[in-house]
Amino acid sequence: MTDPMDSATVYLDEIGGRTLRIAHWRLDDNLDHPPVLFFNGIGANIEAVAPLAAALGERAFIMFDMPGTGGSPDPVVPYNTFTMSWVAKKLLDRLGVLEVDVMGVSWGGAMAQHFALQHHKRTRKLILAATSPGMLMVPGKLSALTKMVDPRRYVDADFMNEHFATLYGGVMRDSGAKAKRSHIGRITPPSPRGYVYQLIAMLGWTSALALPFLKKDVLVMMGGDDNIVVPANGKLLAELMPNARLVEFPDGGHLFLLTHSEESVAAIRAFLDEEDELAEAA
Repeated sequence: MTDPMDSATVYLDEIGGRTLRIAHWRLDDNLDHPPVLFFNGIGANIEAVAPLAAALGERAFIMFDMPGTGGSPDPVVPYNTFTMSWVAKKLLDRLGVLEVDVMGVSWGGAMAQHFALQHHKRTRKLILAATSPGMLMVPGKLSALTKMVDPRRYVDADFMNEHFATLYGGVMRDSGAKAKRSHIGRITPPSPRGYVYQLIAMLGWTSALALPFLKKDVLVMMGGDDNIVVPANGKLLAELMPNARLVEFPDGGHLFLLTHSEESVAAIRAFLDEEDELAEAA
């Protein structure tokens, strides 16, 4: 089976004063669509999302490990959504990319919202998966949140196997079980400082007051069986933004991008292609 990381360009670079492990796919190809800039979930490394990057083969795909996660060194000083959005823009400048479709999952969905608000001229469309408007979110299930803060979920495969359904939900199908094994095999534990700094970055943050002014087309994707970011948060996001639509996978959990990969990619592709199809028909 081909490893989706084999086709990625991966390297360390200093961007905006921070050393980051960066990965991009197909950026040097002459493609008809703008690249996707992806923000990952808390503690997650590039490899965890590589299958999605490979599946969207008609587009370039750009992402980086947050400081202290994956292959990026520990952060020296804390950061917040404003400074890291600025760093992401500096990365696009370095790569010569003027416009992107922005996507984020879970913690990264908050980063994606902030990037689109702060750098709206660099953002064409926005995709938010399994995420919320920040501190005004509807809380997840206590049973899942207690497992989420347990560091064993990154280093103890037996712990992950035992509590995977409680933590993420939505893994009852055979394809879900396969995705579970694949996900466990791809994750690299973040450093304690990296994880804590990611938590600190979101303290007090909310997009709720700004989202009504975001005029971009937005696709909100949620799992109906998500124990961490419950589906009500997707409805709240879709109601806050004037040009947002909501897609829910009824039996999908927090990792529906993996467990329902074909349906997820189809929804993402249909949304991103929509304007192109209208332009061609005109």
